[in-house]
Amino acid sequence: METLILSNALEGESRDVGRTLGQMARYASQTRSRKPLLLLSGGETTVTIKGSGKGGPNTEFLLGLAAEIEGCHGITALAADTDGIDGSGDNAGAFVHAMTATRLRAAGLTIEGLLEKNDAYTGFSALNDLFSPGPTGTNVNDFRAILIRPRS
Repeated sequence: METLILSNALEGESRDVGRTLGQMARYASQTRSRKPLLLLSGGETTVTIKGSGKGGPNTEFLLGLAAEIEGCHGITALAADTDGIDGSGDNAGAFVHAMTATRLRAAGLTIEGLLEKNDAYTGFSALNDLFSPGPTGTNVNDFRAILIRPRS
Protein backbone atom coordinates (compact mmCIF):
# COMPACT_ATOMS: atom_id res chain seq x y z
CA MET A 1 0.00 0.00 0.00
CA GLU A 2 1.17 3.49 -0.81
CA THR A 3 0.63 6.15 1.86
CA LEU A 4 0.56 9.88 1.25
CA ILE A 5 0.59 12.31 4.17
CA LEU A 6 -1.20 15.40 2.88
CA SER A 7 -0.59 17.61 5.92
CA ASN A 8 -0.60 17.57 9.69
CA ALA A 9 -2.02 21.09 9.85
CA LEU A 10 -5.06 21.27 7.53
CA GLU A 11 -7.35 24.18 8.31
CA GLY A 12 -10.49 25.61 6.78
CA GLU A 13 -14.23 25.12 6.78
CA SER A 14 -14.77 21.42 7.51
CA ARG A 15 -17.31 20.73 4.77
CA ASP A 16 -15.13 22.48 2.16
CA VAL A 17 -11.99 20.60 3.17
CA GLY A 18 -14.05 17.40 2.98
CA ARG A 19 -15.22 18.21 -0.52
CA THR A 20 -11.66 18.99 -1.64
CA LEU A 21 -10.22 15.77 -0.26
CA GLY A 22 -13.22 13.91 -1.67
CA GLN A 23 -12.43 15.26 -5.13
CA MET A 24 -8.81 14.15 -4.70
CA ALA A 25 -9.91 10.68 -3.64
CA ARG A 26 -12.36 10.39 -6.52
CA TYR A 27 -9.66 11.37 -9.02
CA ALA A 28 -7.21 8.89 -7.50
CA SER A 29 -9.80 6.09 -7.61
CA GLN A 30 -10.44 6.75 -11.31
CA THR A 31 -6.77 6.86 -12.29
CA ARG A 32 -5.13 4.21 -10.08
CA SER A 33 -5.15 0.56 -11.02
CA ARG A 34 -2.23 -0.99 -9.13
CA LYS A 35 -2.11 -0.83 -5.35
CA PRO A 36 -4.17 0.79 -2.63
CA LEU A 37 -3.51 4.39 -1.60
CA LEU A 38 -3.99 5.76 1.90
CA LEU A 39 -4.38 9.54 2.22
CA LEU A 40 -3.63 10.78 5.74
CA SER A 41 -4.11 14.23 7.18
CA GLY A 42 -4.34 16.00 10.48
CA GLY A 43 -5.21 19.49 11.55
CA GLU A 44 -8.11 21.39 13.02
CA THR A 45 -10.88 22.34 10.62
CA THR A 46 -13.75 24.54 11.74
CA VAL A 47 -17.52 24.72 11.44
CA THR A 48 -19.38 27.98 10.97
CA ILE A 49 -22.53 27.25 12.94
CA LYS A 50 -25.71 28.38 11.22
CA GLY A 51 -28.08 25.65 12.36
CA SER A 52 -29.10 24.14 15.66
CA GLY A 53 -28.08 20.55 14.98
CA LYS A 54 -25.55 18.33 16.66
CA GLY A 55 -22.14 17.41 15.33
CA GLY A 56 -18.61 18.61 14.98
CA PRO A 57 -15.84 19.33 12.51
CA ASN A 58 -15.01 15.70 11.75
CA THR A 59 -18.55 14.60 10.94
CA GLU A 60 -19.15 17.77 8.93
CA PHE A 61 -15.90 17.10 7.04
CA LEU A 62 -17.17 13.60 6.28
CA LEU A 63 -20.48 14.87 4.90
CA GLY A 64 -18.55 17.04 2.44
CA LEU A 65 -16.36 14.08 1.51
CA ALA A 66 -19.35 11.74 1.13
CA ALA A 67 -20.95 14.12 -1.36
CA GLU A 68 -17.88 13.89 -3.58
CA ILE A 69 -17.27 10.13 -3.42
CA GLU A 70 -20.82 8.95 -3.98
CA GLY A 71 -20.74 5.95 -6.29
CA CYS A 72 -16.91 5.71 -6.21
CA HIS A 73 -16.65 2.17 -4.93
CA GLY A 74 -13.37 1.38 -3.26
CA ILE A 75 -13.17 4.60 -1.20
CA THR A 76 -13.68 4.49 2.56
CA ALA A 77 -12.75 7.09 5.14
CA LEU A 78 -12.56 7.82 8.85
CA ALA A 79 -12.25 11.23 10.48
CA ALA A 80 -11.97 11.53 14.24
CA ASP A 81 -10.81 13.80 17.03
CA THR A 82 -8.02 12.28 19.09
CA ASP A 83 -9.69 13.34 22.35
CA GLY A 84 -12.68 11.12 21.53
CA ILE A 85 -15.20 13.97 21.24
CA ASP A 86 -16.22 15.63 17.98
CA GLY A 87 -17.90 18.94 18.73
CA SER A 88 -21.13 18.50 20.66
CA GLY A 89 -21.49 14.73 20.27
CA ASP A 90 -20.50 11.68 22.27
CA ASN A 91 -18.52 10.43 19.30
CA ALA A 92 -15.01 11.11 18.00
CA GLY A 93 -16.07 11.08 14.35
CA ALA A 94 -17.55 8.68 11.83
CA PHE A 95 -16.97 6.48 8.80
CA VAL A 96 -18.03 7.05 5.18
CA HIS A 97 -17.86 5.16 1.91
CA ALA A 98 -19.24 5.33 -1.63
CA MET A 99 -22.79 4.49 -0.50
CA THR A 100 -23.08 6.93 2.43
CA ALA A 101 -25.05 9.59 0.51
CA THR A 102 -27.36 6.92 -0.94
CA ARG A 103 -27.94 5.41 2.51
CA LEU A 104 -28.73 8.85 3.96
CA ARG A 105 -31.38 9.42 1.28
CA ALA A 106 -32.87 6.00 2.03
CA ALA A 107 -33.15 7.13 5.67
CA GLY A 108 -34.99 10.29 4.56
CA LEU A 109 -31.97 12.57 5.00
CA THR A 110 -29.74 14.51 2.61
CA ILE A 111 -26.19 15.75 2.91
CA GLU A 112 -27.35 19.26 2.00
CA GLY A 113 -30.09 19.26 4.65
CA LEU A 114 -27.75 17.96 7.34
CA LEU A 115 -25.11 20.55 6.47
CA GLU A 116 -27.68 23.36 6.46
CA LYS A 117 -28.65 22.45 10.04
CA ASN A 118 -25.07 21.57 11.14
CA ASP A 119 -26.59 18.21 12.07
CA ALA A 120 -24.04 15.66 10.89
CA TYR A 121 -24.42 13.64 14.09
CA THR A 122 -28.05 12.82 13.29
CA GLY A 123 -27.11 11.54 9.84
CA PHE A 124 -24.28 9.30 10.97
CA SER A 125 -26.27 8.10 13.97
CA ALA A 126 -29.13 7.06 11.64
CA LEU A 127 -26.64 5.00 9.62
CA ASN A 128 -24.96 3.57 12.72
CA ASP A 129 -21.66 4.89 11.31
CA LEU A 130 -20.49 6.98 14.27
CA PHE A 131 -17.03 6.24 15.69
CA SER A 132 -17.37 6.37 19.48
CA PRO A 133 -14.27 5.18 21.34
CA GLY A 134 -15.01 7.36 24.39
CA PRO A 135 -12.82 10.10 25.86
CA THR A 136 -9.12 9.40 25.39
CA GLY A 137 -7.66 11.92 27.84
CA THR A 138 -5.47 13.47 25.16
CA ASN A 139 -6.00 15.93 22.32
CA VAL A 140 -3.24 15.87 19.74
CA ASN A 141 -5.07 16.70 16.52
CA ASP A 142 -7.97 15.71 14.31
CA PHE A 143 -7.13 12.64 12.24
CA ARG A 144 -8.38 11.74 8.77
CA ALA A 145 -7.68 8.58 6.76
CA ILE A 146 -9.04 7.95 3.26
CA LEU A 147 -8.41 4.52 1.78
CA ILE A 148 -8.61 4.17 -1.99
CA ARG A 149 -8.62 0.59 -3.21
CA PRO A 150 -7.80 -0.08 -6.87
CA ARG A 151 -10.51 -0.79 -9.39
CA SER A 152 -10.91 -4.44 -10.26
